[in-house]
Amino acid sequence: MNSDFYKHLFNTVMEELNRQTNEMNNLKAIEKSTFWRLTKPARLLVGRFRGTSLLHKGLRSLSKNGVRRTWKLVKRRLNLSAGGRKHSFEISRKARNNQERKLFTKKTKFSIITPLYNTPPKFLRAMIESVINQTYKNWELCLADGSDNNKVKRIVKQYKDPRIVYKKLPRNLGISGNTNAAMSFSTGDYFAMLDHDDMLHPSALYEVMHVICKSGADFIYTDEITFTNHPSDAHTPNFKPDFAPDTLRANNYICHLSVYSRKLYKKTGGYRKRFDGSQDFDMTLRLTEKAKKITHIPKFLYYWRGHKQSVAARVGAKPYVIEAGRQAVAEHLKRINLKGEVAPINKEASAYRVRYEIVGTPLVSIIIPNKDHVDDLQKCISSVLKKSMYKNIEIIVVENNSEEPRTFAYYKHLARKGIKVITYKDKFNYSAINNFAAKHAGGEYLLFLNNDTKVISPPWIEEMLMFAQRPDVGAVGAKLLYPDDTIQHGGVLLGVGGVAAHAHLGFPRDHPGFMWRLKIAQNLTAVTGACLMTKRTVFEKARGFDEKFAVAFNDVDLCMRLRKKGYLVVFTPFAELYHYESKSRGAEDTPQKQIRFKGEIKRFRQRWAKELFKGDPYYNPNFKKTGGTFSI
Repeated sequence: MNSDFYKHLFNTVMEELNRQTNEMNNLKAIEKSTFWRLTKPARLLVGRFRGTSLLHKGLRSLSKNGVRRTWKLVKRRLNLSAGGRKHSFEISRKARNNQERKLFTKKTKFSIITPLYNTPPKFLRAMIESVINQTYKNWELCLADGSDNNKVKRIVKQYKDPRIVYKKLPRNLGISGNTNAAMSFSTGDYFAMLDHDDMLHPSALYEVMHVICKSGADFIYTDEITFTNHPSDAHTPNFKPDFAPDTLRANNYICHLSVYSRKLYKKTGGYRKRFDGSQDFDMTLRLTEKAKKITHIPKFLYYWRGHKQSVAARVGAKPYVIEAGRQAVAEHLKRINLKGEVAPINKEASAYRVRYEIVGTPLVSIIIPNKDHVDDLQKCISSVLKKSMYKNIEIIVVENNSEEPRTFAYYKHLARKGIKVITYKDKFNYSAINNFAAKHAGGEYLLFLNNDTKVISPPWIEEMLMFAQRPDVGAVGAKLLYPDDTIQHGGVLLGVGGVAAHAHLGFPRDHPGFMWRLKIAQNLTAVTGACLMTKRTVFEKARGFDEKFAVAFNDVDLCMRLRKKGYLVVFTPFAELYHYESKSRGAEDTPQKQIRFKGEIKRFRQRWAKELFKGDPYYNPNFKKTGGTFSI
């Protein structure tokens, strides 16, 4: 491994440690520790690149979290970052020959659109040569040059390929204006957008062409990866989900490589100057609003160069980018008739939070199954009553075979407070209990809640209701934490661990997650029933929970059936609760429970065999399905 890799690796590790820690309390004690002595070589290497300040960042984590916890954080961050090295910018001679000889069913011509402005010669040559080296040959490279000198022109003219179409503009029109100029003299059937300092993988157009012929897609995007000097040093992989509208509104995860048909482009119009900096985000939102078929290729086909002034290196390098992105999302909401306010999550990332307008104050029925465990139930209900800002709620406790006298005494106390207690006399069946309670609920919205939860964020109901009110949303889930402030639930991923698993399980509460996915509202395949909101009419349309899933996978099954009916499932990190993880039900620690659990696994796999085989659309297939989520 070269020094650049070590630099990136240790910078990434120490930045992660810094996010998880407070100021160090006892430096001398740490300096005497075994861990300090063992890590001397690594500390010296880090100091070579960044100076001694990074050592203190690492030490602060050791002070707060201890050696074992710190090492877990290190390993997790190494996995997220170093995984980007599992790629290859080169292709074999055999693969190249096969791709170049491929006869496609269509004769699609790609117009690769690249606006130029004082592009550094080294970057310019690398970009042009990455296009010339494409295995699919039916392309044109349209270069609109707004540079204030002729250096770029002299370099471009050295390339004699007739497919390179260059025009020197009378003046610089900005990123949007230069892009529109390049598109104005293009002749292709599809546009492929390429920044002047980035590079395409040799198979990029070939892979896109394959998708166009197979599915007729009019909007295609691929995975991307950032590099510094050469694609061989690439890092920070962006493994993307398939098309997810809520995820896109929160973060332009689509970005590069984006390819779209000329017909689709004509429906949206050109790039708009007032969105410069996030002009591609604005365009992507407009294109996906009208696209008939959106397809994601989960391969690194775009190499994004990161340097001091590039957004790839640090969004904060161009602060106006964040505001332009916010405006792009705000206008998108107006076009699709969704009322909401858009705000950036912070000053360092172009990630956004949409607060949708809540219409009226509909009654929300909070349904809580219970068997004894009075202390847990009391903690749960008390937090709902004291913490919740939304007041038009009814709480329904579903009594199921409790035995302790204090349980029934507490029920009488609840009744005096106006909290409804109903009795389900049959044996425990999560699905049947909640279906039974839904029939007794008066609310327009149903919020299924475990008795071993505790509210953290006061607007938790509003944060879920704003999504549940939308006609395209079927279910909404919350961010759930273990008592030690690590993630218990960040959404559910299909196929991970054999059937399904919770996203970002065990990550620290404040961790941004992979590509900010613990900080943004997003579409996922499923959310846990431990805290799930849905509209009553939607729940009834799905015929409720399937009572064949007595304990496990009933929530995932419900979400899958809702998605099959065309509804979206949304996970929001802005509704936070603690979850003490199935205290009431207990572990699968008896032969009877294990037999039942295996039966539910078998039933789920049979019902959703096709979907399991295909893979979770919101979980990139490059991630492992074992050994933790978002691992490579």
